[in-house]
Formats: sequence, structure tokens, C-alpha cells
Amino acid sequence: MTSPIHVEEVPRHAGIDIVRVIMTMLVILHHTAITYGGSGGWFWREQPNASNPLLVMFNAINQSYFMGVFFLLAGYYTPRSFDRKGPGHYLADRLVRLGIPLLTFFFLLYPLTVALADSTTPAGVVDGWLRGIADGPHGPGPLWFAIALLIFAFVYAAWRSMWPRPRPVAPTIMLPPRRMILVAIVAVGAAAFAVRLVIPVGQEILWLQLGYFPSYIMLFAAGAAAAPGRLLERVTSQDARPWLVLAAVSLASLPLVVVMQGSAGGFEGGLNFNALYYAFWEPCVATGVILGLLAWANRRQRTAGPVTKWLAAGAFGAFIFHPPLVVALSVLASPWMAAPLIKFLAVGMAACGASFAVAGIARALPLVRRVI
Repeated sequence: MTSPIHVEEVPRHAGIDIVRVIMTMLVILHHTAITYGGSGGWFWREQPNASNPLLVMFNAINQSYFMGVFFLLAGYYTPRSFDRKGPGHYLADRLVRLGIPLLTFFFLLYPLTVALADSTTPAGVVDGWLRGIADGPHGPGPLWFAIALLIFAFVYAAWRSMWPRPRPVAPTIMLPPRRMILVAIVAVGAAAFAVRLVIPVGQEILWLQLGYFPSYIMLFAAGAAAAPGRLLERVTSQDARPWLVLAAVSLASLPLVVVMQGSAGGFEGGLNFNALYYAFWEPCVATGVILGLLAWANRRQRTAGPVTKWLAAGAFGAFIFHPPLVVALSVLASPWMAAPLIKFLAVGMAACGASFAVAGIARALPLVRRVI
């Protein structure tokens, strides 16, 4: 069994923390967009059958990379945590920091969010929430991410127990060559296409949309491989430039494909052109956007000020608390006669502020702060 290793503490990278905060806000905006006509499933829509082309495009682009960033960063911080704590302490820590928020959302916040969506009065919300706690419905909502990370943590621990990393590690200090990154893009696209032949996008198994998991697995593994040499903190604009071009070309192609190939099958999966295109389109966009974000984060030495530290510390809490806040604010704004895009911006920004504020208040409690 692997024992804990003395690992020197490394200061957090302020630029990467900012990226994590931005991605958390993007998750909140993504779910707010669904409320006003974006694509995807959510607890409450102002007009159930409405579809706004701009918000649909916004959500499609987000989906290609934003959760991938979280998996990449989770993988990046895993080896150091594992080495510092040892397998037993590492897994216990993951069960606490991921399991408690997951159970809290499953049994408390999910019924609250459903009650907010279904009720129009405070008394109705309370009554619906209490009934929901007792009888359901229950679910992980966006905390499916915690389920995935728990699975990845146990797989990583098992892998490290079978193939311990040699010590001392001689870390790579250069990014993989472009041809290797291109091979990874092709492999993810091919794997996604194959998985979606059986499990299309939108279909869940144990609350997980496995159609997206080829990229999540690859990014988590890439983050773990990049950790010894701290490669994510070495990405430059020059490294990102060719992949940003690929992402730009891919993004420009999407409206054309939607218009010209509308009858070529569903994008969500199947043996058709659209499913094949979408499976490869996603990693092309994700690679460019993620490397571009990292290059931006590394462009100059960034020091974390008090606001950045506060936001970064509350990012996971904001992720946990945002669903009932988005729904509550959306329901409150429903009488407001404004264009969907205006309401999306107003409610989305209010939900971002409220989510981080509630997370900050919750983290003032010592027991909560130990978890999130």
C-alpha cells in the first residue's frame, strides 16, 4: 500500500483560481439560459417550449468545454493531494468533501429547488419542500459532478496502488507535441461517437450522461499527468494559438452545419453525419478554449487579492447552492415583461452574485468550511 509522501505545499495559482471562478459563473449562466430558451434540461422554464437560437448556441458552446475545465483541474490537483495524504486519508477526504455536498443536495436542496419551481407562495414552497424531503423527488442535480469525481478518485487510488509512481519523479516540463494533442482530439471524438451510438447525449445512467465522458476521462487523466511538472501553469499564448484557430474554425462551422445538414440525423448520437460531426466538434472547440484560458491565466504573474481569494474559496459552494437560487430568482422575475435575453442577463448576474454570497455566508460556519 502506498504511504504518504512528504510533498512541499505549492502556492495556489491565482490565474487558475480566476478561471475556476469564471467557469463556476458560466455554469450558473448556462442554467439560467435554459430557463429562457437555451438547450438542456432544468428545473423550471419560463416558457416550457420556447427556444432562443442565441441561447441555444451559447449553451452548445459552453457544453463543449466548461465541465471539461473542472475535470482537468480536478485531475491536476489529485496527484499532489494523494501523495500528501496517502490513499486512505485521500479517499476519506474525497468522501467528506464530495459526499456530504452530494447528500445535502440530493435530500435537501433538490426538493427545495423543485418546490420553488412548483409553488407560487412562500407557504407552498415550505410545504412542498417538507413533502419533498420526506417523499421525494430526490436527485443530484448539478452535483452529478461530485458522483463522477468520487468514481474518478477511487479509480485513481486503485491505479496508484497497482502502479505506484516512481520516486523521485522526473517531471516533464514541456507540453506534449502537437501531433499527440491532435491524436487525443481524434481519440476523444471517436470514443464519443462510439459511446453515443449506444447511449446518446441526454440519456442518463445513474444521473451521468456517459455520452460526454470520453472527454471528461481524457481531461482528468491529462490533468493528473500534467501535475508533476505543473504543466498547466506553463501554457503560453504560443502553445494555445494553433488550437485557438482550430476552435474558431470549428465554432464558425456549427451554424453552417445546422443550416445545411438539418436532415442528416440527430446531433445527440446515432450512425449519421450530424452525430459524427458533433462528436469531433466538441474536442476541437474544447482544446482551443481550455488552452486559451490557461494561456490567459499564465500570461503574467498574478497575485490573488482578497476578492479573488474570497471568490475562489466560495466557488464550489456557489456551484452547490446555485440551482434553488436560479429558480427562485427566475420565478420572481417571471412577471417582468422583458425580452428573454435581457431577463437572462439580469437574472443570471443576480444568481451569480447570490450564489457566491450564500456560499460565503455558509462558509462562515466552521463545520461547513471544512467541507466546502
